[in-house]
Amino acid sequence: MKPEVEMKLQNKTSAPKWQFIYWRRAILYLWPSILLFSVFLFYPLLKTFYLSFFLTDQQGMANVFVGLENYQYIIQSESFHKSIRATLIFVLLTVPTSVIISLFLALIANEKLKGIGFFRTLFASTMGISVAASAVVWLFIFHPSMGLFNQLINTLGGSEIEWLLDPQWALLSISITTIWMNIGFTFLILLGGLQNIDEHLYESARINGAGYFYQLRRITLPMLSPTLFFVITVSLINAFQTFGQVDILTQGGPSESTNLIVYSIYREAFVNYQFGTASAQSIFLFLCILIVTILQFRFGERKVHYQ
Repeated sequence: MKPEVEMKLQNKTSAPKWQFIYWRRAILYLWPSILLFSVFLFYPLLKTFYLSFFLTDQQGMANVFVGLENYQYIIQSESFHKSIRATLIFVLLTVPTSVIISLFLALIANEKLKGIGFFRTLFASTMGISVAASAVVWLFIFHPSMGLFNQLINTLGGSEIEWLLDPQWALLSISITTIWMNIGFTFLILLGGLQNIDEHLYESARINGAGYFYQLRRITLPMLSPTLFFVITVSLINAFQTFGQVDILTQGGPSESTNLIVYSIYREAFVNYQFGTASAQSIFLFLCILIVTILQFRFGERKVHYQ
């Protein structure tokens, strides 16, 4: 047999051996991440799905198999309907507003002006404040008598508003708080996206006589579209998962006007000790976020311009 043929045969027989070695090495590198995901993500998800088919005791242990009755219960529950309605309104109020305000601030902070670094730090500062601390500050701002908003309204000759006690204003108050909390992160990501746009594009546009708004429409927004796509997707997911500010400011009230779906899950599980229906609500929320994310990638990514 020729030496060349022997070498080819040896390479063919040794290839599976080397592939196994590479595969085993890859698994060793990935094992810490796989372990963490299994303990803190996959197992809770499977356990939640399992509990959604059972009635449970106060310790969360499955007692009686009820099939789809938990899902039928939440679908027929008026309280859950209010929770879904409040969550959808909250998402529509917070996500577009926070992205638009953050984009406006990022465009300002991207200008090469003296002292602009101070304003960049100021705009991004909300990212370093915890949800609990922010909610406590806003609790004082929304206070019926001593709050800053009502003091301004009194100065202008208006009547006081019970921001957190009136069902017509409570969800708007939570939305304002959330928008303020989210601006720092969204602003920082958008500013990074703006600074990565090639300056030569703007120079060429200025040479051709293009104005600011034409550059914004034809250069800035198309080149920033991948960052905007990421920010909108993350903001949507975070909006559906809002909990902390609701728990501190309103506890889901008044009249369940701010009973967002995550707070409804918390109250059902750890106040009413109905872990089966809480698990069913969690699976419903998971499916909602999954569908919204798939739709975002399916239709929103079409308008993304990758370099």
